[in-house]
Amino acid sequence: MRHEQPDNASSLGADLRALRKARGLTLNDLSDRLGRSVGWLSQVERNISEPSITDLRHIAALLDVSVSSLFRSEGPAEEAGFIVRARNRRPIGSRVSGLVEELLSPDLTDDFEVVHCVFEPRAQIGETCTRPTQEVGYIVSGKLDIWINGQTFHLTPGDSFRIRGVPFRWENPHDDPAVAIWVIAPPVY
Repeated sequence: MRHEQPDNASSLGADLRALRKARGLTLNDLSDRLGRSVGWLSQVERNISEPSITDLRHIAALLDVSVSSLFRSEGPAEEAGFIVRARNRRPIGSRVSGLVEELLSPDLTDDFEVVHCVFEPRAQIGETCTRPTQEVGYIVSGKLDIWINGQTFHLTPGDSFRIRGVPFRWENPHDDPAVAIWVIAPPVY
């Protein structure tokens, strides 16, 4: 049995709803911060109204995501919601710390997200991070140092880790990039 999936444009609302909920915001909270009505935001989330690029910039800023992460690359309609081709991955994150992240999940509507992470040589997160999530990572290549709840771990290819709502930070003090697959629940991007 074939299940119909929304096309790229129609899933924007579902992604926005998932991001809003992951941030613990109600429709009222976000609409107040945007200076827009609850009805308008509800229509955007249900794909009845289409936000302008200015609206998307404001929404992205309030949800702490890049505007580009809200857009999907084109692909065959029959693959929408099922397949993410390497060339069509959505960039997420800010790249500020030398971390390049791409969404491997088809969208943000699941209970988790899967992210392809490249930690550039000598990259490190600026400050310790604590998120209300459960996260699991798997090192594909390179080496990565990670601090989880005050403990230091040196990871190499094939190693994996778990973080459950405790402080963490990472660093790639090496000359080669480190690549990891990172699963986060609930989605934060």
